[in-house]
Amino acid sequence: MVMGNVENLLLLLVSLPLFGAAISYALGRRARGFSGPVATLAVAVCFGIAIYLTNELMVGRSLHKGAIVASFGNWVSVGNVSLSFDLYFDALSAVMCLVITGIGALIHLYSIQYMSSDSGIARYFGFLNLFIFSMLLLVLGKNLPVVFIGWEGVGLCSYLLIGFWYKKSEFVQAGQKAFVMNRLGDLGFIIAMATLFTSTGTLDIVELTSPESLGRIGEGVALLAGLALFFAATGKSAQFPLFTWLPDAMAGPTPVSALIHAATMVTAGVYLIGRMHPVLELTPQVLSVITWTGIITAFVAATIALVQNDIKKVLAYSTVSQLGFMFIAVGCGYYSVALFHVVTHAFFKACLFLSAGSVIYGCHHEQDMRRMGGLRNSMPITTATYAVASMAIAGVAPFAGYFSKHAIIDGLMHTSNVYLAPFQGELQIIATLLAVMTAGYMARSFFMTFMGTYRGEAAPHEVPVIMWSPVVVLAILSCIGGWSLHNTLFSFLDVVVRTPSFVLHNQSLTSYVIGSLPGVIGILFAYIFLIRAVSLTEKLQSWGWMVQKLWERKYYLDEFYDVVVVTPLRIAGRFLAVGVSQGLVEGFGGGIAVFVQALGELARRTTTGLVGGYALYMLLAIAVLVGILV
Repeated sequence: MVMGNVENLLLLLVSLPLFGAAISYALGRRARGFSGPVATLAVAVCFGIAIYLTNELMVGRSLHKGAIVASFGNWVSVGNVSLSFDLYFDALSAVMCLVITGIGALIHLYSIQYMSSDSGIARYFGFLNLFIFSMLLLVLGKNLPVVFIGWEGVGLCSYLLIGFWYKKSEFVQAGQKAFVMNRLGDLGFIIAMATLFTSTGTLDIVELTSPESLGRIGEGVALLAGLALFFAATGKSAQFPLFTWLPDAMAGPTPVSALIHAATMVTAGVYLIGRMHPVLELTPQVLSVITWTGIITAFVAATIALVQNDIKKVLAYSTVSQLGFMFIAVGCGYYSVALFHVVTHAFFKACLFLSAGSVIYGCHHEQDMRRMGGLRNSMPITTATYAVASMAIAGVAPFAGYFSKHAIIDGLMHTSNVYLAPFQGELQIIATLLAVMTAGYMARSFFMTFMGTYRGEAAPHEVPVIMWSPVVVLAILSCIGGWSLHNTLFSFLDVVVRTPSFVLHNQSLTSYVIGSLPGVIGILFAYIFLIRAVSLTEKLQSWGWMVQKLWERKYYLDEFYDVVVVTPLRIAGRFLAVGVSQGLVEGFGGGIAVFVQALGELARRTTTGLVGGYALYMLLAIAVLVGILV
């Protein structure tokens, strides 16, 4: 099939990380130093291609009709149903590709030094490139089955990378937990595909979301498909109650955590809802469920983050909480606002995780913040980057997180969803309190890690330039990424997803101050209770020990799943193993064996080798036959 230059580049954009995975693994097996640079170069080139294609899309929108499409022929043909393997590059997928490849390239560069002493470095970079390939396929697929291949690919890669250090059983179990819980969400994806195809006869996203196809979707089908899509997004984007796998995913190397949390897997659910939003808008009740789920998720994760002492676990629960904010936005119908928060979150969350990785590296693989402190003296660059990213996630102006989070909170007062409109004021108050909590647990992690005196054993040290340079780039983006992209991103996305008018107006200095108050209040609370009033904090902990225990035990969700799901399945498995496999299958098979053995024994006894005996048998057989005939 003849294709133009941009179509060929689109194919190269997807396939280059796949080739990079194979080459970096093959070279790395022979020479350890090759795998990292090769894998990093592959993703960096992809970032350059994504920039070029985005520019082509912006300049030639009339020529490309809003999207660049590359078709690679028929993929599946069954009866009258035909599926082609098509890639679709529009404003929405362009934004996602820039985030995936840009942030991914910085994480790859950081990993070269972070994983330099690991014996499995070739396998690591091979998996990392495969992760990028899967995510690119997910956001570029033109029909749902192609998207589903990428969807499953990121699930597989997360399993491989979370359990990367497979010699530790708890790490393997964390990978298995992520894999199994994501398969639950995948069931929703399959149900949605089957339901929508039955009604519309197509799985092509452009055709599926056209007015003609939407008109053929009945109310019941729309409700089932909407709930199924939401359930799929709940599993992948770690929403309540399927979020417990994401904090356990910290078992993998820290750059993997940065990739999963900032640029790839957990944003896939938000992307899916944004891409399929015309279907979801048929059922405003489903959108309201999405908003309330986001509220619950953000609250539960924020309270748990307040009592965590592992620096990576704090950041993990903060990701779950920020994903809750994104779901609040999409539930209100503000898909471009949710995607804006995806972008700013990628900046500051990648910066936070890589800064935490630098802390762990500089503190000789220590992750407990209770054995840190005073690192501002020995790790000044990491201190600065972590501080900037913490201000960004806290929603303090002019840092990036302020603009996206403020848009979400402000949007709750403008939602037109009939199921949410009666609770606008209450929802905004809850979201504001969640913003205060976000600033509180991030300030707590900063004070415990970088302020005070060092409580560890081995002397900490700053990381090499190859590690801190990509983190500095992310810190700069966390500073300027909000105001510089604010209106530009919304106008670019407006072709695909509507941009609410309330986020486009220029804000005054007064609005910046008022909008920053939740973040400032959260930081002040953390400073007062951790630095100035330690004795008061201890009293509060003694008074509220039951609540603290509830948060430390993560609301006992893992224990609930163990009682309700794991234990019954284990009992059923043992019954099937002993009762069915050993009792029925082996018993039935053993009975057949005994019967055949008895027949063999009978035949053996009749085989004497005596001619007289054989003649007697023949006479008896003839007599039986004659008797039957008579």
